[in-house]
Amino acid sequence: MRKTLELYKFEVDTALSGEEALKKILKHSYTLIILDVQMPSMDGFEVAEAISGYSKAKDIPIIFLSAVNKDKRFIVKGYDSGGIDYLTKPVDTDVLLMKVKTFSRLYQQSQELKLMHQSLRDEVEVRKLVEIALSKKVNELHTTLEVLPQIAFTLTTDGRIEYANRNWFKYADNIAQLPETLPMDKSMQAYLREAIELGMPLEKEVYLKDKLDKSYRCHLLRVIPVREGEGIAKWIGTFTDIGHQKQANEILEQKVKERTEELIEINKSLEASNHDLQQFASVASHDLKEPLRKIQLFGTILRDKFLRTDPNALSYMERIVGSSERMARLINDLLSYSRLSVTNIYELTDLNVVVDEILSDLELTIMEKDAAIHVAKMPQIEVVPGQIRQVFQNIISNALKFTRVDMAPEISITAELVAENLPGSDVQPMGPYCRITISDNGIGFNEKYLSKIFTIFQRLHNSELYEGTGIGLAIAKKVIDKHQGVITASSTEGVGTSFIIVLPVQQARQVNPQP
Repeated sequence: MRKTLELYKFEVDTALSGEEALKKILKHSYTLIILDVQMPSMDGFEVAEAISGYSKAKDIPIIFLSAVNKDKRFIVKGYDSGGIDYLTKPVDTDVLLMKVKTFSRLYQQSQELKLMHQSLRDEVEVRKLVEIALSKKVNELHTTLEVLPQIAFTLTTDGRIEYANRNWFKYADNIAQLPETLPMDKSMQAYLREAIELGMPLEKEVYLKDKLDKSYRCHLLRVIPVREGEGIAKWIGTFTDIGHQKQANEILEQKVKERTEELIEINKSLEASNHDLQQFASVASHDLKEPLRKIQLFGTILRDKFLRTDPNALSYMERIVGSSERMARLINDLLSYSRLSVTNIYELTDLNVVVDEILSDLELTIMEKDAAIHVAKMPQIEVVPGQIRQVFQNIISNALKFTRVDMAPEISITAELVAENLPGSDVQPMGPYCRITISDNGIGFNEKYLSKIFTIFQRLHNSELYEGTGIGLAIAKKVIDKHQGVITASSTEGVGTSFIIVLPVQQARQVNPQP
């Protein structure tokens, strides 16, 4: 029988007694057991009953085989002992093979079914855990949405309202009913369908009808998808009441509009006033110059022809002439300062030419002071030539004026291109700004007064020792501001001063007149 089964590719194991069979069954797994009824020590029935007590082997099909016990009672006993078939010898080989194949296949199928059942049970347990976790998350989400001051809801992927918090019911009777929008506006269903079809978040201002007072209030609708993996599991939406905010914005916009109109009118008025002031300054300067010229002229004549013999009268007349000369300079400076408000045209200007012209004009003063002036090569930049000339002239004149008694003046003028519109910017060969430094070895000043030196009529030194009106640096500051530049200074008392000017190489736009 073993050889026959092996011939048909069955793997066969044998035992010579019931005890040996039980030991092997405990150690190995089998798909079919064929038991002879007549065996030493333990017969087949006893072995079958013992096998049924093993949890591991109780489901293995058993075929009894007997040559002696062919009575009906033995056959019944075999089935009662756990057998599924009872064969008597001589055994038909074909029948045996058919039964072995059938019972082996049935056993294997039953084992596969067991595995499937176990797998299904495991999956059911997993699903239960997932459902519990999902239910917990849903409860947390609902709790969160319930405490929100806005209307909050969740939406299924097919557009059905799944949950809505208590605020929903101020605008709808139930979750199946959507809040009503303005008659001329799209319906809420259309808005939600649009978001679902696009699969994108939606943000829209809508007007919802209040159930109580039937008024329409402005709300901000936000709907966002909740994604799981590649797909969308659901949607979460909110309605935020922005009625008060919208009213506040409209009031603010109206106030801004009114204020802008007021500022435009004020600006026009300032421009007109500025123009009138310029006209007044020009006329006043012209009218004041004429009597001053006569005072200077006749004072000089009186001094030179009639007062030479009277020392006291000569002293008084010299004071009158000196005061009139200072008054003339003051009028000229005021006129120059007022003219800076006029819009001018920028031109590409060679700063070297500007400085050369100034030094030529100051030639006598330079010779009298025995001053040494060093001028480095400077670039061409876009400026108003006349105004920049004033800046250089005022600063160089100051350097020649505020000198030390024991030392000849020495002035250095350098220029370099830099990266930024800052006094301390890094040098950059093709930089968009030009930094000009004018240094001297004069009397200097205390830097705590730096903010004052560019203010009109501010003087740090006695006017009897150093002539001037206190307007020169104020003019320089205003010119540089009009050119979108910066000007500052560094100084040490008794050592000297350096004025640092930074100007754009190219002017980006015309500058509006300053009031």
